Amino acid sequence: MSIADKIKSNPALKKWVHWMLVPTGEARPRVWVKLFVNRFIHKRHKGSVIRRRTRIDVLPFNAFELGANSIIEDFCTINNGVGAVKIGDNTLIGMSNVIIGPVNIGHNVIFAQNIVASGLNHEYRDPDVPIRFQPVTTATITVEDDCWIAANTVLTAGITIGKHSVIGAGSVVTKDIPPYSVAVGNPAKVLKQYDPIKKEWLKAI
Repeated sequence: MSIADKIKSNPALKKWVHWMLVPTGEARPRVWVKLFVNRFIHKRHKGSVIRRRTRIDVLPFNAFELGANSIIEDFCTINNGVGAVKIGDNTLIGMSNVIIGPVNIGHNVIFAQNIVASGLNHEYRDPDVPIRFQPVTTATITVEDDCWIAANTVLTAGITIGKHSVIGAGSVVTKDIPPYSVAVGNPAKVLKQYDPIKKEWLKAI
């Protein structure tokens, strides 16, 4: 049995290890984790940049990967506490984005400003337990290659945005968006799609 399996199979040990990594009730890892653990586990490829005024709340038990020549701008928060965060090559994560895993972002993607992408949801159905103390559920958000996500958009858990799609500013994406689409609104609806035969962006039917 591996060390990880031993920890997972022993609730008391698992709780202690978690406390060693993250203070109780917080999402930010302890300083020693950032300095001496994360840099040897997580992957940052050549030319990638994380601006100084970001909050990178990444822990060693889920993946974090930043592709080649990708940038995470100031005032962002990246959290992999409940699921991996993977960002492809040549991708821009603009200012003040919040990305909570599990989230997969492809290559050549643009995230504008103030976007929230959260693969996490809180349970609420037991009325006798405060929502804060109920379990969490996760479902991966996938943003495929070449997409542009405009400012103030919300991406909800479990959705996929297809390749080369545009999500208009202020949209709330609650369902999958097909490739080569323009979607806008709350909830986001497809307004245009690219027709490869006519080689035009046509109004969605």
